[in-house]
Amino acid sequence: MSAPRAARGTALHAGAWWVWALGLATAASRTANPLLLALLAAVAGYVVAARRTDAPWARSYGAFVKLGLVVLGIRLVFAFVLGSPIPGTHTLVTLPELPLPHWAQGVRIGGRVTAEGMVFALYDGLKLATLLICVGAANALASPARLLKSLPGALYEAGVAVVVAMTFAPNLVADVQRLRAARRLRGRPDRGMKALLQVGLPVLEGALERSVALAAAMDARGYGRTAQVPPAVRRLTSLLTLGGLLGVCAGTYGLLGDAGGGYGLPVLLAGLAAALAGLWLGGRRSVRTRYRPEPWGVRAWLVSGSGVAVAALMIAANGYAPAALHPPAVPLTAPVLPLWPALSLLVGLVPAVAAPVPVRAGRPVSAGRSRAAAPAAPSRSADSGPFTKEPAQ
Repeated sequence: MSAPRAARGTALHAGAWWVWALGLATAASRTANPLLLALLAAVAGYVVAARRTDAPWARSYGAFVKLGLVVLGIRLVFAFVLGSPIPGTHTLVTLPELPLPHWAQGVRIGGRVTAEGMVFALYDGLKLATLLICVGAANALASPARLLKSLPGALYEAGVAVVVAMTFAPNLVADVQRLRAARRLRGRPDRGMKALLQVGLPVLEGALERSVALAAAMDARGYGRTAQVPPAVRRLTSLLTLGGLLGVCAGTYGLLGDAGGGYGLPVLLAGLAAALAGLWLGGRRSVRTRYRPEPWGVRAWLVSGSGVAVAALMIAANGYAPAALHPPAVPLTAPVLPLWPALSLLVGLVPAVAAPVPVRAGRPVSAGRSRAAAPAAPSRSADSGPFTKEPAQ
């Protein structure tokens, strides 16, 4: 099955990318093997390289990768300076230890740095960095504007706030890149602390201008309108929604934890059912219509199903290969790459084949393609923001 060119009728549902990315993140939370985590990050990076567009929000993936590396470095520095609770016998270096008062027992600054403690910190930091990379993949692949259009009516107001918060990092990255390019064209340095401080003020000014424009767009579109609903329906909606969300949180904690695999899935399914019922009832108070609803087709099922399959296979692998998925730091042993968990992670590459091929700027458009599949002008892109009017076909 060859993937078509991404157009309005064939574009993948934005929610499918988030389900896929959360599945990869769940798999990353179930292992501390650095080889599996590196393979998982490579899978996410390959899919992003193959299927992201030229939209400004799609350029934020590199920022998330750098943030993950920074988090990994901070974790190693903390383990080096503050020590690690993991006992070890292989001493790397002994730092001068700072004496602390008696009420700070259990905390030390300096002292003996062991190889076992640093390896444990490396595994822990690499897991968190992989989680950030998976979230960055979803930010780079899923259009925030199209994701907002797919939210149920009960979550539309909260969804607007979340989408605005999610687009902050991509817009910030795009502004910094634009201003650095302008400084290079003027013959000014674009690297270093001095250049960063001089770029900061225009970036802040652009953020304030976007905030004012967004507030005007929300006000012009009647944001915040509600309909009258009976008090009994309103109370039932609140009960179902809050109870369902608590069930989803408890079920997710059970799935991510090592000891909650038995009750995690039933509680998660029950919470999802209650939350969906509450959202359906809550949507009745939202005076809102959808212009061109986003379809959830076969390719969306394939993309989201691949992420769910990766998470399920990794959870199942913890039952028969826990030692391979969690290599011990004490004693020091070289991690091995387990065959079946590694092959299960490769299922996450399905979006690189099943998802529609994006049309990037500068790519030649064949004569046989319809005008609907041609790339839109960057100034009027349908993915430029949550309140941008879509161009007519």
